Parts: sequence; structure tokens; C-alpha cells
Amino acid sequence: MRDLSGALRAVKIAVVFDTPYEGWSHEDHWFRLEEEIAVWQHEEPEMEYQVGDALRHLGHEVYLIGVHDDVQFLVDELSRFGPDLVFNAVEQFHGRASLDYVLPSVLDAEGYRYTGSPPLALLVTRNKAMSKEVLAYHGIMVPGFVTYRLREQVTEQPNLRFPLIVKPLETDASAGIAHASVVQDVGALAERVAFIHDRFSQPAIAEEFVEGRELYAGVIGHGSELEMLPLTELVFDKEKSPPEERIATQYAKWDEAYRARRGIRNVFARRLANSVQQRIEEICQTAFRALWLRDYGRLDVRVASDGEIWFIEANANPFISYGHDMANAAQKSGMDYYQFVQRIVDKATERYEQAD
Repeated sequence: MRDLSGALRAVKIAVVFDTPYEGWSHEDHWFRLEEEIAVWQHEEPEMEYQVGDALRHLGHEVYLIGVHDDVQFLVDELSRFGPDLVFNAVEQFHGRASLDYVLPSVLDAEGYRYTGSPPLALLVTRNKAMSKEVLAYHGIMVPGFVTYRLREQVTEQPNLRFPLIVKPLETDASAGIAHASVVQDVGALAERVAFIHDRFSQPAIAEEFVEGRELYAGVIGHGSELEMLPLTELVFDKEKSPPEERIATQYAKWDEAYRARRGIRNVFARRLANSVQQRIEEICQTAFRALWLRDYGRLDVRVASDGEIWFIEANANPFISYGHDMANAAQKSGMDYYQFVQRIVDKATERYEQAD
């Protein structure tokens, strides 16, 4: 938030997040924040504490609200603090990532201004099939797909080209994606769909597998005022990972020991043709608006060997911790972590002020 001269204006910001600690007060979380920040060089602090630390260094009055499973607790804490803005760092509710829209819904109902995407965007992007339908309507290329409701069996070969990749319909962070997710025939498809149903208790989506470079595009802003961050890319050591295993599995994204063994790295994207770069930016900006994302988000695409760009999925609530893709891309564009967090605050504030 800035005054008319452009100088930073300190305000009251509540950082709202999910926590396993039921009934913890602001003071409890602040003590944990201090502990985790003090040993940052040895162990990464929780994202919400990184955000809170950045906001206090920027001069804002910060109040930490960790919600376990009690919405009334959130309402009471917000009323007690009276924030000018809520920084929404909620990733799940009742232990379920698919309920991350619940707390922003409460913020809307209670009339609080907050950062990030609204419940509608969180719901639509969470559902991989629904978001693909929306984007296909807008002329964006998405892989062909079929969905299987919970307990619905695969009884015939779908009208799709194998290989297919099978995923839970409503997870993110590559949950449920393994090398076994790529299937070559209807028998393997049926087996993997049944696994998704049993393991995740949710529908499955099977989509045509697109070989190519996997790129992640961070976007900041709202409406037509969007800023593209430098693209990042998931790369594999070709000597340690055969082509059929070069996919963004949960291990490939999050298990550091596995990544080291397989030579897997997240890097800034290698050179792209100007026309491809421009097309990626157009696709991502169109998708950001079509899916009603706002303030910040991450969009995943694949560039096939023929130069075609396929939209894979959108994350309306991406991980923004220091040293990870979004923050690294922001730093590459000239923002340190504090400036990155402040940019999100500024964009949310600007959005609400334009609506007044």
C-alpha cells in the first residue's frame, strides 16, 4: 500500500493460514515465527511465517491468525484485530486442500479485503476438467481428456490417443502423480483410475500425455493489468531419467534426495523462440483472466517438439515461499522477497480501490 507520492504506507495486515495447532493465539504463532526465522539457514520456515516476517520488515502491523477447523475463531480474531487487509495464505481447511476456498468465502461474507483469488477461481482451477473446458472455449489448446466419477469403472477404451496420464481431478502439487500415472492401454487405465478412487476418494481425470518442455509461468496483477514473471522450467538429467519418466511427479517436485539422484532441477527457462515466448504470454494472460485469477497465480504449460503450446493446469493459490519458483521468478525480474510480498499487497489494495 502506498500514498500518493508512491512511498510505502504501513497498514494493519492479518496473515490468515491453516494450522495443525488448535486454539493457538497470535502470540503463540509469533513465538513460533521467531523460532523458525532464527534457524532459517538450517530449515525452511513455514510459508505463512515467511510472509509475516516480510510484512513486519516492510513496516506493517502484522497479526497472525492460524485456523485449525473453526471458522468462528477466524471471525472473532479478525474482529479483534480489525485489519486493513488480509493476506490469505490458506492452503487447506479441515485437512483438505479442496476446501481452500472456504476461508476466502468467509472473508467475502464478513466484508474483509484480502489478497489472492476469490472462491470461484479456487473452485474452478481446482477442478482440472472444468478449467480445461473454460480454456478450450477461449481457444486455448488443452489435451483431450475424460473423467471418471468416484467408483465409476473404465468399461471401454476412451476416444483418446494413448499414452494417457491419469491424475486425481482436484489435487495440486502433483499429488497422485507417479511414473505409473502414464498408461499405455485400457487395462492400465482402468487400474490407475481405480487406484486414484481408492487412494484419494475423488474422481480421476485421464488426459492425453503431451511430451515436451514443462514450463511454469508466474503472473501478478488483476484484470488487464498483468505482469508476467520470467518462466521457470523443470529439467531432467537425460542420463539419469529416461524420456518416459520425465514428468512432474510428486517426488520429482518435492523430494530433494530423489531430485538429486535423478538430476532434476527447476531452472529459469532455456531459450525459446520469440514467437513461442510471445504466444505463451498471450495464453497465460488469457487463462488468468478467463479463470478469474487475481493478484498472483501460476500457470503450467508444455511446449511440444513441434512448437505447439498446450495448457496443462492453473494454480490459483501457488506456493510463494522464498527460494521456490514464484519467488525466484520475482527475484529474476528485480524484486527481492520483501518486494515480492509487497507487490502482492499493492495489487490487492489497488484492485479494491479501483472497485470503490
